[in-house]
Amino acid sequence: MTHHDHHHHDHHHDHHHDHDIKSELTFDEKLIKLLDHWLKHNDDHAETYMDWAGRAKENDLEAVGEILDDVCELTGRISEKFKAAAGLVRKSA
Repeated sequence: MTHHDHHHHDHHHDHHHDHDIKSELTFDEKLIKLLDHWLKHNDDHAETYMDWAGRAKENDLEAVGEILDDVCELTGRISEKFKAAAGLVRKSA
């Protein structure tokens, strides 16, 4: 076996990775960030549902529009749950 047949691996890796700053957050902070993110995302969806409900009604799909109105209302109730959960976490922090 020649010298070239030996593969010498030096492992000089720095194992202090800083690529995940979120890992430095407490559980409560992570949860609040998630709840706030979900709330915004949910509210964005509700806006889209409302828009499409109107479009459906304008295109002679009244029943579909009514269903999407209901979906928008349900989505609003989900947003209220996210707000309530975030409020409870903030109080306990």
